Amino acid sequence: MISQFSLRKCIVYTLSVFLLIGQPLFAAKKNDLSGIVVGADGEPVKKAVVSIMVDGKKKEDKTNRKGKFKLKKIPEGEYTINVSHEEQGTAELSVIITDDKDVGTIPLSTKASATARPKTKPKETVAKVVDVATPKQSTATGGASSDFILNELNFEIKKLTAEFKHLSREMDDLKALSKMWINPLTIYSKEVILKNGSTVFGKIVYQDDKSLKLETLVGYLIIKRDQVVRIIDNVVTEDQQEYIPEQIRESYSPPPMPQLTVPRYTSPSVSAREAGQKFSANCVLMGNIAEKKDTQGNILFNGEIKNIGGRRADFVKVDFVFRKNWSGETRTLTTFIKGSYNTFDSGIVSDASLLPGAMGQFDLYVPQDFGSFIGYSYVIDWEQYQ
Repeated sequence: MISQFSLRKCIVYTLSVFLLIGQPLFAAKKNDLSGIVVGADGEPVKKAVVSIMVDGKKKEDKTNRKGKFKLKKIPEGEYTINVSHEEQGTAELSVIITDDKDVGTIPLSTKASATARPKTKPKETVAKVVDVATPKQSTATGGASSDFILNELNFEIKKLTAEFKHLSREMDDLKALSKMWINPLTIYSKEVILKNGSTVFGKIVYQDDKSLKLETLVGYLIIKRDQVVRIIDNVVTEDQQEYIPEQIRESYSPPPMPQLTVPRYTSPSVSAREAGQKFSANCVLMGNIAEKKDTQGNILFNGEIKNIGGRRADFVKVDFVFRKNWSGETRTLTTFIKGSYNTFDSGIVSDASLLPGAMGQFDLYVPQDFGSFIGYSYVIDWEQYQ
C-alpha cells in the first residue's frame, strides 16, 4: 500500500512540475512593436495615438515628445497599425510580426484613409510612363488645315514648273540636233579645208600657233595648223519673223504691201514688158574656185560665173575677203569676170557683162607680198541696167 501510494505521489508530483515548467515553453512568443510618428513636415509628433487589435482587443500607446511609441507583448502575426492625431491627421500601416520589430518612421497625413509607409527602408520606385492624351485639334481629327493644303499646292506647282523647264530644254536640244544633222552650218559655221582634200565643219574652241581644237559632230578634233589650208567662215542667216504681241496675235493681220509705181517701158510689146517684170539677172558660181601657186609664191584663184537669170548682168565681179590672222584682220581684193562686151549709153565699154544663160571666167592674182592668210570668203556682185 505504501509503495503504491508513493508511486502515485511521484507521478502527480512529476506531472505538476512538468505542467509548471513546460507551460512557458509552449506559450506563444511575445514581441515588441516600436516606431516613430512624424508629421507632413517630417518633424516628430507627440501625443499621437498608436493602436493595434490583438485577439479582438485594442492595444494602444501614445507617442512621446520625440514621436516614439512602443507596444509590448504582441504575438506573432499580421497586424494593422492605426495612428491618429487631432491636428496632424491619421495613418495606417500593415506589418507582419515574427520578432521584435521597429517599423521606422510613420508619416501622418490629413487625407482620409491615408496609408503610411515606413521610411527606414525605402524601396526603389520604378518610374512608370503614363501616356497623356494630348488635346486633339481639328487637324488631328482627319481634316487638313488650309495652310497645309496651300503649302502642298505650292510645292507641286514648283515641281511641275521645274519639270516643264527641263522638258523645254530637252526639246530645244532635240531641235538643235535635228537641224545640225540636216545642215551642220546651222551649228558649226567654220569650214576647215585640210591639205589632204578633206573638209571639216566645226567650232573652234581653242587655238594657238601650233594647233587648233575643233568641236564637231563626231567629237573633238585636234588639228595641226600646218595641215590647214584655210578656214572659211560661213554665216547662215535666217528670216526673222515679225514680233506680234500675244494679246493681239490671234486678231492681227499684216498690213498690205505698198503698191509700187509700175515703170514705163519703151517697148510697145506686151510680152516684152511681161518678160522684163518676170525675169532678172542672177549670177552664181559654177563648180569650185581653183587655187594655184606659182614658183614665185604668188597665188592665182580662178573659176566660172553663170547668169541663170532672165536679164543681162553688168559689171559682174567677185569680192574676196581674206582673213590675215586669228585676231580678225581682213583685206579685200576684187576681180571682174571676162564676159561679153557691152557699150552703155554713157559711152563706157565693158567686157564684164553676162547675158542670160552665158558664162564668164574670172582670175584673181594675189602677189607674194600680200602675205599669208588663214581663210577667205567671197561675194558675187553685179549691176542690172536693162
